[in-house]
Amino acid sequence: MTQKASIVTAGWGSGPGDNYDELAATFRPVFERIRAGAVERELSRTLPHEPIGWLKDARFGALRVPEKEGGFGASLPQLFALLIELSHADSNVTQALRAHFGFAEDIVNARSQDRRDRWLPRLSRGEIAGSAWTEIGEAKQAAFSTIVKLQAGKAASVTGAKYYTTGSLFADWIDIGASGEGGQSLSAVVARHAPGVDVIDDWDGFGQILTASGTTTFTDAPVDPADVVIDDDRFKYSAAFYQLVHLATLAGIGRAASDDVAAAVKARRRSYSNAPSPRPCEDAQVLQVVGRIRGAAYSAGAIVLKAADALRRAFDTRFAGDAAAEEQANAIAELEVAQAQTVVSTLILDASTIVFDALGASATQRSAALDRHWRNARTLSSHNPRIYKDRIIGDFAVNGTPPPYQWRIGQV
Repeated sequence: MTQKASIVTAGWGSGPGDNYDELAATFRPVFERIRAGAVERELSRTLPHEPIGWLKDARFGALRVPEKEGGFGASLPQLFALLIELSHADSNVTQALRAHFGFAEDIVNARSQDRRDRWLPRLSRGEIAGSAWTEIGEAKQAAFSTIVKLQAGKAASVTGAKYYTTGSLFADWIDIGASGEGGQSLSAVVARHAPGVDVIDDWDGFGQILTASGTTTFTDAPVDPADVVIDDDRFKYSAAFYQLVHLATLAGIGRAASDDVAAAVKARRRSYSNAPSPRPCEDAQVLQVVGRIRGAAYSAGAIVLKAADALRRAFDTRFAGDAAAEEQANAIAELEVAQAQTVVSTLILDASTIVFDALGASATQRSAALDRHWRNARTLSSHNPRIYKDRIIGDFAVNGTPPPYQWRIGQV
């Protein structure tokens, strides 16, 4: 069953908000076009420049920009519902846009009117941002080795090397985590094609192979001082937001795996002599496996949308002027996403594994590309180690300890 069908009649449940189907109708033809070439791109390792270009033309990146600012004014649950649908088509594309939606969320949350006036028009036109935050090698947890230099407040430059710069190869702008010359934690935005910016597709992971999550180096790359922001000013539920994008992507992978296994079982004519039915499409045990996969995908999507509502509540407190309420809403959002993380990742990792229990050995042929679902799910589930989440949740349940908002990787 393809995305041309209503998500309700397809059995995935209704979207959030009365206007969701109207909003989604704008993008579903693009999703379908993306889905049509997903397997071929995977097999040929063709980076999704075209699909991302189609989404830019549709101004998909302006989903969270308020309507009065030229965007679509989507709620957070609506954004995540659409990311599930996009991931159903091709999870590589969602992962490549993850940094953009995090950057856009930061702008929508910005209290600085100058910053909003600077960036909302760009976002509403469909311009997209990549990310350059992670450092490897001898990188420290407490500070970035990438440095922003300010010159009398009139000009700035950034120098350093980043890895896992997902989406930057496709972007118009790159959002960078850096240190000031005095050691202060900052973020800066650099034009993707500015002098001194070099983006390399050297990602060699076995999953999400089309996201260009490789290395970006900055050599005295020019930065407008207006685009240098103190890190503490960024939106407070950012860790939960970025993680929930992963979970939405996993939910979409589950839907794609469900579709693929159902189509393969329906088309299959060969069966085993010890099977309970001569045709796989009538085999009760095979149908049970297909049903488990679909149920896992459905449950993952429902969990994502429930957690997205917690992010919506956190966003709603941003400008309410009640610091205590904002603090609590952000803590609960982080908690709910942490609770979702281990469950959703387990559901989809298991579902993408048992796909092969419903089919014969021919399903492992490279041309079928069914392995991409597990590889992609396994890679996404490794970004923010889930082994720590159950402990954090348990500490909250037993001791009332709030979950940490941010985390970094590196040497202590």
